[in-house]
Amino acid sequence: MTQAYEVVIGLEVHVELLTASKMFCACGTEFGQPPNTLVCPVCLGLPGALPVPNEKAVELAYRAAAALNCRLAPRLAFHRKHYFYPDLTKGYQISQAQSPVGEHGVVLIEDEEGREKPIRIRRLHLEEDTGKSLHDQGGESLVDLNRSGVPLIEIVTEPDIRSPEEARRFLQELRAILLYAGVSNVRMEEGSLRCDANISLRPVGSQAFGTLVEVKNMNSFRSVKRALEYEAQRQKEILERGEEVVRETRHFDETRGITRSARAKEEAADYRYFPEPDLPVLELDPAWLEGIRKNLPELPAQRRQRYQSLGLSPYQASVLVAEPSLAKVFEATLAEGAPAVAAANWVMGELQGYLQELGKEAEAFPLAPRQIAVILKLLEEEAITGPVAKKLFRDTLLTGEDPAEVVEREGLRQMGGRETLLPAVEQAIRENPAAVADYRKGKKAAIGFLVGQVMRLTQGRANPKEVQDLLRQALDGEGSQ
Repeated sequence: MTQAYEVVIGLEVHVELLTASKMFCACGTEFGQPPNTLVCPVCLGLPGALPVPNEKAVELAYRAAAALNCRLAPRLAFHRKHYFYPDLTKGYQISQAQSPVGEHGVVLIEDEEGREKPIRIRRLHLEEDTGKSLHDQGGESLVDLNRSGVPLIEIVTEPDIRSPEEARRFLQELRAILLYAGVSNVRMEEGSLRCDANISLRPVGSQAFGTLVEVKNMNSFRSVKRALEYEAQRQKEILERGEEVVRETRHFDETRGITRSARAKEEAADYRYFPEPDLPVLELDPAWLEGIRKNLPELPAQRRQRYQSLGLSPYQASVLVAEPSLAKVFEATLAEGAPAVAAANWVMGELQGYLQELGKEAEAFPLAPRQIAVILKLLEEEAITGPVAKKLFRDTLLTGEDPAEVVEREGLRQMGGRETLLPAVEQAIRENPAAVADYRKGKKAAIGFLVGQVMRLTQGRANPKEVQDLLRQALDGEGSQ
């Protein structure tokens, strides 16, 4: 009998904080600057240069911990984490070993059966980033120290994740929480959100953990899922052969879709932590800590609940909340007086689709909420048809014009009435004998094609229901003669 195995995953997530300067110096944090231009004696680790904590980074770290339901530490102590790597010029990284910013938090996700599942947060701590090594540059390895000293938080989960899909869902929810909390822009493509995973397998029913393997170099949510799926299968095959999994660090090869061995996995003792002598322990005002928690903005779970209370489906609420720029347009459209469900449909459908075609963000069209609200009002009053509404929206989104004014100027009001529509109905029947024959043979779906032809002839202005009624009257009447 084949042994069944359970996947056990814990994540370590590094998040770049949304500050203008680095963690312990005044150098900038802008992404994409020329190599080694955002550096100074402090972040280069030159002798005699002393670090000074960034107050904004401390505030954002505590805000993140509060948003993740962590217990907040009343004191902040930094430690030196020692290891050698070319992009770590000091030979150590300023981090936190004991007394992290937050502990014992939780993030709620949906498991693969749709049930609510808590993923516990073991700790959240502050640290500085390292530089970046660039390999295979004409046969050389180069180092860019612009990122050295950028403020990070590291979020470590408990091993509560039981599948690669759950890992992906957790990261998506974590990203949304940090975005809404204003802590980071969490752009994986820019390295402001980076994830390492610890994965092991154990026999189903066992409480003992298997041999842990760390997986690095995952640059997207899709990469995380792919890498963990591959690694779970690799370990399963090793165990089924009766062999032992080696404790190590492996890198994910995006192109080949595999993980490959990089080095032996370090233990905490290997880093030789000790208190940072150049930074005092910070005692934090209890009132300041309480203010951090009280002043949190509306977070994703709360916003999803509010949207559902407005009549949106769980799916609609989730899609809007997952993309803050769309949620912002939706909120503004509601403020213009639009009904919630119709506004959600237009933001998720017409707006999102058109933005993707144009390759633009919602912020590029600040008048979109007003335009959507006006168009929905015109539809509600049956002043325009659905096809006209869609074309009107796309045209006015680019020009910024008032849709109601365009309707009057271009003569786009809905056409109705037998005398107005009958000529187009008769023309559609004359020009499409095959569809007429199909209808008379009992293929009732052919009526939809003929309605579409009338809409084309009237440039989308005809009332579809009236058109369908006139077509049925004409076709059924002719067929009975």
